[in-house]
Amino acid sequence: MRIALVTDAWQPQVNGVVRTLNTTLQHLTLAGHTVTAVTPLDFKTMPCPTYPDIRLALWPGRGVARRLEAFAPEAIHIATEGPLGLAARRYCLRHGLPFTTSFHTQFPEYIRLRAPVPVAWTYALLRRFHAPAVRTMVPTPGQRDKLLARGFENLRLWSRGVDTTIFNPDDPVHYDLPRPIAIYMGRVAVEKNIEAFLDLPLVGSKLVIGDGPDLERLRARYPGCHFTGPKFGRELARHLAGGDVFVFPSRTDTFGLVLLEAMACGLPVAAFPVQGPVDVVTQGETGVLSEDLGAAVKQALGLSREACMALARGYSWTRCTADFASYLAPFDAPHSPVRDASALVPERTA
Repeated sequence: MRIALVTDAWQPQVNGVVRTLNTTLQHLTLAGHTVTAVTPLDFKTMPCPTYPDIRLALWPGRGVARRLEAFAPEAIHIATEGPLGLAARRYCLRHGLPFTTSFHTQFPEYIRLRAPVPVAWTYALLRRFHAPAVRTMVPTPGQRDKLLARGFENLRLWSRGVDTTIFNPDDPVHYDLPRPIAIYMGRVAVEKNIEAFLDLPLVGSKLVIGDGPDLERLRARYPGCHFTGPKFGRELARHLAGGDVFVFPSRTDTFGLVLLEAMACGLPVAAFPVQGPVDVVTQGETGVLSEDLGAAVKQALGLSREACMALARGYSWTRCTADFASYLAPFDAPHSPVRDASALVPERTA
């Protein structure tokens, strides 16, 4: 099948959405599909307000139309709700083409952290954006239920995977730091609630792996914590494997791909009992979820690293990509919206 993937989130951004889309594109190609990605790299861009590392395409309507017409796709998937996603949505509606969408990010909560915009207003805009889609793919049952409660329809579960040839406990970094070592890995940004981790009175050391708009501010405010900057691939996996516990303070993630990556490297998780962790972590076995994050860290340190790795191995990108392809809406297939949103959780093995 010829699949067009339209996304405002793409390289050089470093986040779970970009990793998910990149990996899905690779696995679609391996499965025999022909895929093109329409991304901000194809357009003039401007920095996103309050987050300059994210580039937004300027006036992309005609460019998106030209790229779609030149590629002649058999299915169109719109991954994000930014300028490119809006342009592709308009194109599909204008030409009567079915399309699918996905919900990756809790933008209403992110925006509320940066500006006094009511969450309900932003959800209303997002509901309108996704309403014409044949299906909207969501990463977890928790996210599906939350969106159902806000009036979204046609939802399907599209889980995530982890590449255990990269993320595994082999050849860990040997830190010259007091033990235990608690690690956060991900974007260093306000919506990740990192200070809830950095403020904890923990024994041992705290390590932050990643980049983002708040990196220098937090580095200056917390001189006793260790900030490595961004790491990638096997280097990232080695840094994770060298730690003792993974701390995930976010309250606004839809999935938390880093949870799988950390567990694949043998790290038990300490997190709040919120969407993302509750769908991924097995309480008391691969992590501890508690409103007392410090207590969760201490309890998680006693959990089995082997159990964490075993759980992560059950999340297959091959299976996730097959689910993604099955939810697409090819132009030559019936595409009346499916009204129930009771899709089963995808199996976690290949």
